[in-house]
Amino acid sequence: MCGIVGYVGKRDSLDFLMSGLRRLEYRGYDSAGVALHDATQVYKCRSVGRIADLATALEKQPGIAGTLGIGHTRWATHGPATEPNAHPHVGGDNLVTLVHNGVIENFQILKEELIAKGYHFQSDTDSEVIAHLIAEGLKNSSPSETDRYAHYLAAVQQAVAKLRGTYGLAILFKDEPELLIAARFGSPLVIGVGRGEHFVASDASPLAGHTDRIVYLADHQIAMLTPDSMTVTHREQGRVRLDVQPLEVGEDQVSLEGFDHYMLKEIYEQPEALKNAIRGRLDEENATAIFGGLNLTPQQLRSVNRIILTGCGTSWHSALVGEYLLEEFARIPVEVEYASELRYRNPPLESDTIVFGITQSGETADTLAALREMKRKGHRTLALCNVVGSSIAQNADGGVYLHAGPEIGVASTKAYTSQCIVLALLTLYFGRLRHLSFEAGKQMIEEIKRVPAAVQEALSCDQQIRQVAAKYQSATNFLYLGRQYNFPTALEGALKLKEISYIHAEGYPAAEMKHGPIALVDEHTPSVFIIPRGTVYDKVMSNMEEVHARGGPIIAITSHDDNRITEIAEDVIRIPEVPEFLQPIVSVVPLQLLSYHVALARGCDVDKPRNLAKSVTVE
Repeated sequence: MCGIVGYVGKRDSLDFLMSGLRRLEYRGYDSAGVALHDATQVYKCRSVGRIADLATALEKQPGIAGTLGIGHTRWATHGPATEPNAHPHVGGDNLVTLVHNGVIENFQILKEELIAKGYHFQSDTDSEVIAHLIAEGLKNSSPSETDRYAHYLAAVQQAVAKLRGTYGLAILFKDEPELLIAARFGSPLVIGVGRGEHFVASDASPLAGHTDRIVYLADHQIAMLTPDSMTVTHREQGRVRLDVQPLEVGEDQVSLEGFDHYMLKEIYEQPEALKNAIRGRLDEENATAIFGGLNLTPQQLRSVNRIILTGCGTSWHSALVGEYLLEEFARIPVEVEYASELRYRNPPLESDTIVFGITQSGETADTLAALREMKRKGHRTLALCNVVGSSIAQNADGGVYLHAGPEIGVASTKAYTSQCIVLALLTLYFGRLRHLSFEAGKQMIEEIKRVPAAVQEALSCDQQIRQVAAKYQSATNFLYLGRQYNFPTALEGALKLKEISYIHAEGYPAAEMKHGPIALVDEHTPSVFIIPRGTVYDKVMSNMEEVHARGGPIIAITSHDDNRITEIAEDVIRIPEVPEFLQPIVSVVPLQLLSYHVALARGCDVDKPRNLAKSVTVE
């Protein structure tokens, strides 16, 4: 959940650390700090609040500098958001300074052991335990005459071997002004490879513009970094060969490029993101889709008789869309499970079941744990993921990347629509392996190809949505109602409003409204109906009439002119007409814009909503 940056090289590290932390703000945090080594001593500066508060604190320490440095944004878990609990933390007699992402489950036991040995703790965090453990390791091991840094590697290895939980670590040492160590288990770290310098970050976004080559650390790996060298050691395999990859994130992808917020930028990036998700995956000659990363043969996939789709939050909503798609067109039974529930359940699953974990970040702790549990029971696990090198991408047996580009706004937008289009492509692929005819496959391909243009057209409602938002910004409750493919759309629209405007909202199948939620309907509770033309259009019209009869204001999202809608809805937002199975990708666009403009009108922090984080790596 937190953010890590680190630098070792020839330049002063502070500029990179601060710019990197700003690029990691989307991950969610409530305090921040940096530590810099100037070749004689380690300077530390920490602050509660935003990066701007840290910058102000640094101004009070003129001259703080160093060519070796680490930085951190903390989201409070163990201990409240206070300056003593902010990172970096030190171990021993300031011998070790580190930053940590993750959660150490056995920290209390380790802390008591260290206190008995005479160590003093300055914070309530689990992270400080690691710093003292490494300092203890330095005391208990002797420097090597042939390998200058072996002493430090051994201390880190000894320390992490005692940890139960997850960690991403960046560590520097008082006595080594040119050594930066990074270690990972269950919390992502990326190494940037420069010329005479190396970088560390929680994800690739801080590295854009600084290097074009990266190495993704895997679990149980430790990287030893100096300005001119990098070695990676695995707990069981020893030194491993470096897999240096090109950095595919451009600096333009992590900048606002004229937009006021990342969320708005990412809403407008959806047509291009959808094109990227589709590109290279359509086989028009055979009327099917192409996926090279599933690591399953067509024969193996034909034997699949059940699919589990699992995820959290927005990804769970896209899984619901996938359930409708796969059952209708591929004729495969599908179950959608909250990952946080699946990881602790013991459902009876046949051997011919595969499990798809759906995630934007690839680091969601509950989804990762659910996939690991299913894999432990012998089921094939696949991932739909947006982040190359992420934990879920590394742990799954195969999968599909979304290629949506970095999503920095906490409230997911382009990742959601990309997940939906990839699920449509997977449906085409599975369907053609089974019962879907050539002509039906060709028709699906033509309709899928038109989706990016339809989303581009849907964005034209922005100005109208802004006016609707101004009208309802003071509402305290919203209802979102849709049926069939647009029931998940209703859930997603309600979640977006809750996430960034802090207005209570509920998404329901429109027909279920009369079984309870209709009690909430009054003149102060807007109801958002998702009602494009389709098989249940008349049924949803009847549900809309029921709300209208009780004086509830109505916002209608529809795809065509109908006098009945304009007569009973206060506001009508028109979207392009697409087939029902693709409607969730188009109909969600005005709902994303509505949540954005309502939040903006209420003065909310759109990109960094309270209490939330982009990458939820704690349970």
